[in-house]
Amino acid sequence: MNLPNKITLARICLIPIFMIVLMCGWYYEWTLFHIWAAIVFAVASLTDGIDGHIARSRQLVTDFGKFVDPLADKLLVSSALICFIQLDWIPAYMAVIIIAREFIVTGLRNIAASKGIVMAAIMTGKIKTVIQLIAIICTMLFSQQMSEICGYPAVGFVTMLISTLFTIYSGYEYIAKNVELLKDM
Repeated sequence: MNLPNKITLARICLIPIFMIVLMCGWYYEWTLFHIWAAIVFAVASLTDGIDGHIARSRQLVTDFGKFVDPLADKLLVSSALICFIQLDWIPAYMAVIIIAREFIVTGLRNIAASKGIVMAAIMTGKIKTVIQLIAIICTMLFSQQMSEICGYPAVGFVTMLISTLFTIYSGYEYIAKNVELLKDM
């Protein structure tokens, strides 16, 4: 197994550690756990860029990596969103929209692949990922603030709302650019 794939697997292994640390903060109501969870999440997020850079620069791109890398990203983000619902930091609709967009784009990619078409990542998809990661980290770091919007911590709610809206736009753009794939069904 090459280095980029090992880094990707390390990201997957960080997910349960992240979740345990984050949820210990809920159980013990101690903000330091949330800071540590944000650090673990940030490290896991950074590994995505690192493994991709190494794979491309050293010509180590593999089919395994092409499959597991995006899966690791989706697992990391989904686990954070599901924990946030449990912690009552975000409303469930935000997580559902973000996770549904990932299923839709993955479905489009599978349809394209079945027709021999490679569906390249678009810039709004990359921006969406960065916005999501920043929103998730902000939600953890500012989870204990006093001000609230609709019963949720304000900074987390606002950053996750921005992330959700951009996720919708990004999903729309993927569908609009690939509508021809859907017409043949």
